[in-house]
Amino acid sequence: MASTLRVPELGENVDSVDVVKVLVAVGDTLAAGQSVIEVETEKASVEVPATIAGTITEVHVAAGATLRAGDPIVTVAEDVAAQTPPPPDAGEAAPAAAPAEPVAPPAAPESAPAPPPRPAPPTLGEMPLAPRWVAPEGPRKLVPAAPTVRRFAREVGVDITQVSGSGHGGRISIDDIKAFAARVVGQMTASPAGAASPELPDLSAFGAIRREPMSKIRQVTARNLSRAWVMVPQVTNHDQADITGLEALRRHYRDRVQSAGGKLTMTAILVKVAGSALKLHPKLNAAVDLGRQEIVFREYVHIGVAVDTEHGLLVPVIRDADRKNITAIAIELDDLAARARERKLKPEEMQGGCFSISNLGGIGGTAFTPIVNWPEVAILGASRAATQPRWAGDRFEPRLVLPLSLSYDHRLVDGADAARFLRWIVEALEEPLLLALEG
Repeated sequence: MASTLRVPELGENVDSVDVVKVLVAVGDTLAAGQSVIEVETEKASVEVPATIAGTITEVHVAAGATLRAGDPIVTVAEDVAAQTPPPPDAGEAAPAAAPAEPVAPPAAPESAPAPPPRPAPPTLGEMPLAPRWVAPEGPRKLVPAAPTVRRFAREVGVDITQVSGSGHGGRISIDDIKAFAARVVGQMTASPAGAASPELPDLSAFGAIRREPMSKIRQVTARNLSRAWVMVPQVTNHDQADITGLEALRRHYRDRVQSAGGKLTMTAILVKVAGSALKLHPKLNAAVDLGRQEIVFREYVHIGVAVDTEHGLLVPVIRDADRKNITAIAIELDDLAARARERKLKPEEMQGGCFSISNLGGIGGTAFTPIVNWPEVAILGASRAATQPRWAGDRFEPRLVLPLSLSYDHRLVDGADAARFLRWIVEALEEPLLLALEG
């Protein structure tokens, strides 16, 4: 008996994956749990395990192919040797096999015609595009709502069966309809697909060109940043921190951290400082829910750190950064960055961030405006530190100055909020004891 292994559900907001490598071939014996293909999705490479076992009779994919949920991967012939009864002992007569005759199903009564065959469910790539409030075909569920609420839902074009009621027993109100409609409109407006990209002019008319397909990582990056840029009204504040003393401390303790398995970098220090700042300024650790007209305050502090790789920008997340010391953060960050460059990060290691940090100091620059990673409301950028003359009351002194840039969602964070948050970070970098006093 043959079985086909298919692409599993890809997860929220993931409609396809690219095959990086095929790990099996025709004739191989496949075991349950064995990796079959390696795919690239959501800024990571992951392996798809088998859920069936047997001998592979056909491979339906190749490296470079794009797959969607439900697409076939391999066909397997199940091993039936174990199901075959053993031969009879010598001297025993084998029982005569009964003739295999097809058994006709009982005839259905004439008054009950046979139902039509049920069509196979479409794959993600075959599903037609439709507004978010269109309900799937099938029996409609009963919903508790007054006639006036039902009429209002019809007037605004909302399928009331898709709305969750906030009243007693799930009863739906007009406010629930309004909140649902606002949420749908916000999602459709923020979607890059909602704004058609203009057609690229013929660049070959001006000289030679070369085309290459966008990697899955680049596609995801483009989609997420387009959504963030459209949805979040962003402002950037700039400030400078005198890290002369901090740099001396970093050099003094870096061997101790290295012996523990990490690297005492400025990024690791910024993660710790930002984690403490977010606890003191919870608005920058929140999210905006316009559909419900609410502010969602996170009770945890997870910080994403942008890592530059040859495959694109990846953002692994340091969880509970406010509860970890700098040595623990340095060790974890070193591990995540190494695995990011090897494309070995798990998808869950790049999810759940509250705030992001992008440090370009190793490359250069004096300032930049990082883009907020929605649904976060702020991101901190660091540029290259440089020695500058600073007035010390009676003379100029050479001081090492670190430029910092904070971009934030102006729907929630006011300029004064951002300035106070960034100033606390500057003061914590200039006076490290502040972390112990207030952080």
